Amino acid sequence: MSYIKPSFVHPALPRNKVGYLKRDYEGTISTLCAGCGHDSISASIVEACYELNIEPHHLAKLSGIGCSSKTPAYFLSNSHGFNSVHGRMPSIATGANLGNKDLIYLGVSGDGDTASIGMGQFVHVIRRNLNMTYIVMNNGCYGLTKGQDSATADFGSMSKSGGGVSTPFQAIDLAGMALELNATFVARSFSGDKDQLVPLLKAAMSHQGFAFIDVISPCVTFNNNKGSTKAYDYVRDHIEVTGALDFVPKEEEITVSYEAGCSKTIELFDKTKLNLHKLAKDWNPTDIYSAKAKLEATKRQGNYLTGLIYVNPESKDLHRILDTVDKPLNQLNEAELYPGDGVLDGINAGFR
Repeated sequence: MSYIKPSFVHPALPRNKVGYLKRDYEGTISTLCAGCGHDSISASIVEACYELNIEPHHLAKLSGIGCSSKTPAYFLSNSHGFNSVHGRMPSIATGANLGNKDLIYLGVSGDGDTASIGMGQFVHVIRRNLNMTYIVMNNGCYGLTKGQDSATADFGSMSKSGGGVSTPFQAIDLAGMALELNATFVARSFSGDKDQLVPLLKAAMSHQGFAFIDVISPCVTFNNNKGSTKAYDYVRDHIEVTGALDFVPKEEEITVSYEAGCSKTIELFDKTKLNLHKLAKDWNPTDIYSAKAKLEATKRQGNYLTGLIYVNPESKDLHRILDTVDKPLNQLNEAELYPGDGVLDGINAGFR
């Protein structure tokens, strides 16, 4: 089997507004299991970046350890990238973002990488409202070490590696935790629902602040069996959608075709628009308490709530919270960094 992609492309293939083909956003050929949901998420990331007209060198992709953290090799091969150690991707993203806020930051993690060893890092990157998109490819198991249950495996579910024994512990709901920690953008999707996931990715990458997307991504090898609540069949049968989502870039004309009373348009910090056709009752995507109540009610029914769960249109990211200078820190020269002896003496005196 060849892992080398052909260099030939048809001359009539369409290019986006910055002159790139869709294949320019791809990476190497995936070595994940055939049918892995993670590959579908990678394809959605490719689609979203192409449609957003992102120049690949303006994006930094980061990951930890796990099947999910291998995926940055499979998209945006011409972007900046850093594969960190297990659970430590948020620290790398924080340092990189503070150094250069001009890049778009896309973090990819897994349920083990985030909900176990990386839980502390996950909590604090939400608290700081770092301007990044954080994607969890959630399959409820550790695929690299033969499918043991992860911390997101639902109570009573069974994986192939469990020997017919159901999960004895309660699951960590990462979307619920993100809401509880006041994340400014929270969504959930399914790897097999590209029509929903692509607009969510586009909205997340345009959000000023921490944007979290929990993507249920079945493991076809270890956790796609009867008895697993992360299996393809189970997820398809137990989805409750918040609404139809359409992301409208700010340079395009805003049009709404929904009937009166059935839609909600949210203007984000950068003046881009989110058009929502509401399906869920008693739910307001800009009210965090309404979002929490809807998420809990859906969970009690044994279903997954997918779509945009919550967004804060007035989000202030870490740079605005810290009131950093407009120019990225990594571009400041010596004259800009040195305030003078008198100013430094005054600062030091304040600590005495």
